[in-house]
Amino acid sequence: MVQKAWGGRFAAGTDHRVEQFTESISFDRRLFKHDIQGSAAHARMLSRVGLLTPEECQQIVLGLSEIQAEIEREDFSFVLEREDVHMHIEAALIEKLGDVGRKLHTARSRNDQVATDLKLWVRDALDRIDARLIDLQRALCAAAERHRGLIIPGYTHLQRAQPVLAAHYFLAHLEKLERDRSRLADCCKRMNVLPLGVAALAGTSLPIDRDFVAHELGFETVGANSLDVSSDRDFALEAVFVLALIAEHLAGWAEEWILWSTQEFGFLALPDAICTGSSIMPQKKNPDVLELIRGRAARVIGALTTLMILVKGLPLAYNRDLQEDKEPVFDAFDTVEACLDLAAVVVAGASLRADRIAERLDEGFLDATTLMEFLIQQEVPQRTAHAVIGRLVSQCESRGLKRLADLSDADLLAAHPSLGPGTRERLGVANAVQAFQSYGSTAPEQVKTQLQRWKNKLGL
Repeated sequence: MVQKAWGGRFAAGTDHRVEQFTESISFDRRLFKHDIQGSAAHARMLSRVGLLTPEECQQIVLGLSEIQAEIEREDFSFVLEREDVHMHIEAALIEKLGDVGRKLHTARSRNDQVATDLKLWVRDALDRIDARLIDLQRALCAAAERHRGLIIPGYTHLQRAQPVLAAHYFLAHLEKLERDRSRLADCCKRMNVLPLGVAALAGTSLPIDRDFVAHELGFETVGANSLDVSSDRDFALEAVFVLALIAEHLAGWAEEWILWSTQEFGFLALPDAICTGSSIMPQKKNPDVLELIRGRAARVIGALTTLMILVKGLPLAYNRDLQEDKEPVFDAFDTVEACLDLAAVVVAGASLRADRIAERLDEGFLDATTLMEFLIQQEVPQRTAHAVIGRLVSQCESRGLKRLADLSDADLLAAHPSLGPGTRERLGVANAVQAFQSYGSTAPEQVKTQLQRWKNKLGL
């Protein structure tokens, strides 16, 4: 069946297979609120410059409001023949108002219209992501407070390295999320430029007022080059890049907690509500939510890759390829928002197992670096001190000793004459933690200050 094409250029209708291939209403319908928001602002501008009468503007704005209400109560028909959300809303408006509705598209193109709609949608979605990041930060800050005095092993290369306060560990994730929030804010700043008014690619000969529309829609300024604006999807790529980095941060945290919840580590107790069992093994408690958060980072990175390849090599100005930007953008936002929601639930419900951590906390020579720095304070060169403590660790391992503190005073003095009085005050994880001094370290006073700073910042 051949359908009737819209517009007067074509003598024949559109092949139904082409309509199926080119439609976007199946996914871009979620832009309806932003399309109506942009259209209403455009109508008010047309009235302001005399291209619509005040009465026509009032009819259009009221008609758009009615259409939005119909869509929200699911009393609106979406059909393949109308292709996209923009044509659906315009057609519905024409059905309501006749020729008055036909005037709405004056001085705009679907090219600048869809860019505006997508920017409005992404701008709102970035606000939702930011709110979810704050929720997760609050959960992490509360966890830091709950585990305030607990010492845990810190790792490099997934090998025990130095002792750190658990609160310091939670605050590390807070810092990552704060950088994510900063990137969101930067992204919003760059994208807050109005596309509407550049029409198809060259602008319009009609006397429009783009600054008025920008003010109506909350944009800081207007696009300065119509060719650039018509082709620009930098804002979408940048937003999804930020989402990909958030997803990476969540995936790294999830991987860590998956490991910590194993019997081999035994550091972490996860709430039953976020775990599942096995269909065959009755004893299993699987961290499925964490595994899916880790896994779904791949989807967000895939969305970014799709967008990067999509715009690669596109000539100025608009090309239909850009229709393909919406599904990866929508999916990336949906995925990250859901992951952040569940991450906050996991952090709030999980707890570190202080007893299990304490059982093996002295293993791994976590105080070795602090003991080396004790020698440095005795004016022993760093490389010499490093070698001395390395030999002591090797000696412990060869004798089956698990701690440097298990060495005798004679052993310590034989290793270096500076390992005399005061040495044992640096041995053991508790002493090692107390020895830290530098800003940003795991020193208890430093962590206390940073924790209070975060509590104040997050209103806790």
